[in-house]
Amino acid sequence: MRGRLPLALVAIGLLAGCTHVDGSPVVPVAEQRKPVPMPVELRTGAVRSSPGVVAAGGLPAPYNYGPSVLAEGGGYRAWWCSQLPGVGPAGDDVLHASAASPDGPFGPAAPVFSGEPGRFDGMHTCDPSVLRVDGRYYLYYTGAAGDHAHGNAIGVATSPDGTAWTRGAAPIVTAAGEVARSNVYGAGQPSALFLDGWFYLLFTDTTARGAGWNGAGQFVLRSRDPLFGKGVEALTERGFQPAGSGRTRSVVDAFSADWAYSPTLDAFAIAHQTEAGTQITFWDTGFTRHPYQPVTIPGPWQEGPGLVRDGNGHLRPSTSDPCGSVPLDVLRATALAPAPTDIRHFGLDITSAGACADPVRAAAALDGFAVPSPVRTVDLVHDGSRVRFERRSAAETLATRVLDDRPEPLDPLPMRAEIPAGAPAFRSPSGEIALLDTRGRLWKVTSATAAANASQITNATPAEWAARPVAGDLRPTSR
Repeated sequence: MRGRLPLALVAIGLLAGCTHVDGSPVVPVAEQRKPVPMPVELRTGAVRSSPGVVAAGGLPAPYNYGPSVLAEGGGYRAWWCSQLPGVGPAGDDVLHASAASPDGPFGPAAPVFSGEPGRFDGMHTCDPSVLRVDGRYYLYYTGAAGDHAHGNAIGVATSPDGTAWTRGAAPIVTAAGEVARSNVYGAGQPSALFLDGWFYLLFTDTTARGAGWNGAGQFVLRSRDPLFGKGVEALTERGFQPAGSGRTRSVVDAFSADWAYSPTLDAFAIAHQTEAGTQITFWDTGFTRHPYQPVTIPGPWQEGPGLVRDGNGHLRPSTSDPCGSVPLDVLRATALAPAPTDIRHFGLDITSAGACADPVRAAAALDGFAVPSPVRTVDLVHDGSRVRFERRSAAETLATRVLDDRPEPLDPLPMRAEIPAGAPAFRSPSGEIALLDTRGRLWKVTSATAAANASQITNATPAEWAARPVAGDLRPTSR
């Protein structure tokens, strides 16, 4: 099982608080004389856990661990590492299942990705991390051709639906081989997210210079290419630099971590296991400081957690209190039998986010929400701006929720468009629906939006569709 580190090394790495890994904040020289704000202590509440196991491969599966969880379309999808007899080569497989809530049950579990003999991942495919960006799914995973030392590498596969995968031709990350340690795991356990046009990849490399004595540590690469085939940058002591200068900077002393970006907190949140449970360590987006003190989701565990995230790898804000609360939910293995299994759900809420204190953070936290406007219309917050709908019922078809009150920090956001009741609607040659704003631009919406807006839909020819600029995509599935 190449996706899983030797248990003795995992225990040592996670419990040895004195292990030094170069993950302390790095402050640019120009900023070193300025006082660095102390990390903010976050309040938490609503601690929760599932009553039992939520995801499993059934009786034939000897282990179930390393989940990746997406909140999608009003439900949840999970991919995790297991092994089923008669599926692919005798090694790790990636299973997939869906559920109505993080408490499961996720099912029916089906194998969707296995080793391909003759390749770097010929025997094992494990530790899935799944994104959905611009309608395409990306699976980042640990692959190995066998059980030899340093056999692990990281691959990527793509899919139109999250179940039928096309693998890349070669691994995108291999072990650096900078330091020989007794932990011969190599490179693996990836976790990916997408932010501001960049694909970020967090991963383990026990052979990197920046890892601890036992191989613990998490390294970061980024690229605008989801396949990491070009323009790859590595996080260093001097920030992001072109990859190739060595893996010297780790961001957390851990194995098998998962991470996400929180728009509400405007910070990266790295989930990793400690003796007390899943600890969440926060970094600002430049990796210069910890803006918040860590929080811990308590409960039993035996293997790394999978955060519940959206398709971009972001933490969704609370629908009831998007300015103040951030739900943190993880799925993680809780038992040994003899390998990690019994995936359960654990979570809590951060209750003191304070995201609506300024326009920038309010725009990020409330993206996709709608608020009442001063002129008895409704404003949909979209991509740092506002789109005003004359009809509340039309905005409701697109919004995560229409808030009762309007946070004042939203007032400075620019008004991108106004869409009156009964505005013309057009169907593109590919079937997309769009409404025409008062400036003659198209905004992609759903058919339910057009109906709620009392807009008659006209089928547009390719020339008619191309003649009008498409200003944006307001559909919930595009976020």
